[in-house]
Amino acid sequence: MEELYAKFVSEKISKTRWRPVPPGSLQTAETFATGSWDNEENHVSLWSIGDFGNPDSDGSLEGDHRLLCDIKHHGDVMDLQFFDQERIVAASSTGCVTIFLHHPNNQTLSVSQQWTTAHYHTGPGSPSYCSAPCTGVVCDNPEIVTVGEDGRINLFRADHKEAVRTIDNADSSTLHAVTFLRTPEILTVNSIGQLKIWDFRQQGNEPSQILSLTGDRVPLHCVDRHPNQQHVVATGGQDGMLSIWDVRQGTMPVSLLKAHEAEMWEVHFHPSNPDHLFTCSEDGSLWHWDASTDVPEKSSLFHQGGRTSTFLSHGINHQANAHQSLTSSWLSTDPAKDRIEITSLLPSRTLSVNTLDVLGPCLVCGTDAEAIYVTRQLFS
Repeated sequence: MEELYAKFVSEKISKTRWRPVPPGSLQTAETFATGSWDNEENHVSLWSIGDFGNPDSDGSLEGDHRLLCDIKHHGDVMDLQFFDQERIVAASSTGCVTIFLHHPNNQTLSVSQQWTTAHYHTGPGSPSYCSAPCTGVVCDNPEIVTVGEDGRINLFRADHKEAVRTIDNADSSTLHAVTFLRTPEILTVNSIGQLKIWDFRQQGNEPSQILSLTGDRVPLHCVDRHPNQQHVVATGGQDGMLSIWDVRQGTMPVSLLKAHEAEMWEVHFHPSNPDHLFTCSEDGSLWHWDASTDVPEKSSLFHQGGRTSTFLSHGINHQANAHQSLTSSWLSTDPAKDRIEITSLLPSRTLSVNTLDVLGPCLVCGTDAEAIYVTRQLFS
C-alpha cells in the first residue's frame, strides 16, 4: 500500500466519514467530513483530497487534504454520518442531534435541522431533565436512528420536527453504537457485551433478539454489518477483540479474533470488497484484515508474512456448518485453513486512532494526536 498522507489539524478528531459517491458514478471518493472532541471549541469540517498525491501545475507534490469549510459544534462529536450528498448528521455529547447542510456554491455549512433533547436522563437522583450523550447514529434516507447513554433509541425522519418513534428504556446500560440490518431492523451494542436486534414493525419496546459474549460482560464499542450478507456482523470492544457474528443462528459469536491491545473504537467492512475489514484502537494502531481466499496457504498457523503482516487462526468456532464458508469468508469453519492476513497501516504507533472510514481505494482515519491520515491506494 502507498503511504498515508498525514495532516495535523490542531484538534483531536473523533469521527471521520467519506461523502458517498453518487450511485452509478465512476467518481472516486474526494470529500470527507470530520468531527472533533475534547477541544475548547469543536467543529464539523469538510475536506477535499482533490488531486491528492499528484504533482500540481508547478511540479510540487500535492499531498495535502484541503479544508473546504467548517462549522462550530456544541459538545464533542460522538458520531457522524452522511445522510445524502449534501447533508451530514452529527451526534453530540450534549444529547443533541444536528443535520448540517453543505452549500457547495460558497463552501459553507449551516444547521438544517436539530433535535436538541434527543437523549437525556430522567428519574430519581437527576434533575427533571439532564442531557445524556448521543453515542451513535445511522442513516437510511429518509430515516435516522440514534442511540445514547440514556439507553434510548430514537427514529427520526429528516422532514419531521419530532421523533417518529422512541423506545424509551431500550437498554438499562449505555448503548454505544447502532447499524441497520435491513430497513425496518436495527442492531445495537451496549456496555455489557450484548447485541440486540430491534424491529420497528413491532409495537413493543422489547428487542426481537439478544446475542451476547459469554462470561465477561466486556463493553462493545462498535459494530458494522457485512454489506452483502446482512446476517454477518462484526463488533469490537473494550478488550480489543474482533468478534464475528451470524445473527441467524446461536446467541454467541462465530469467531473471536485476538486483535488490539486496548479498546477497539471502530470496525468497518469494506463496502464493495467485504473480504477486507478495517479496525482502529486506543492503542494507536490501524489494521487491515484480509480474509480473501487468495491469501496463500502457509504451513504454519502463525506465519510472519512480510514487515507488518501476520496470519492468525480463529480463536473459537461455533455452530460449524459445511456451507458457511461458501457464504462468507468471515464465517469459515476450519481454523487450519482459515487464515487472515493482518497488516498494520500506520508506520508507527500514535495516540488513540479514534475513527476510520473506507470507500473504494481510499481510507481516512483520525487520531488524538490531532492528525488526519489519508491514502488513495489501499489495494495497490
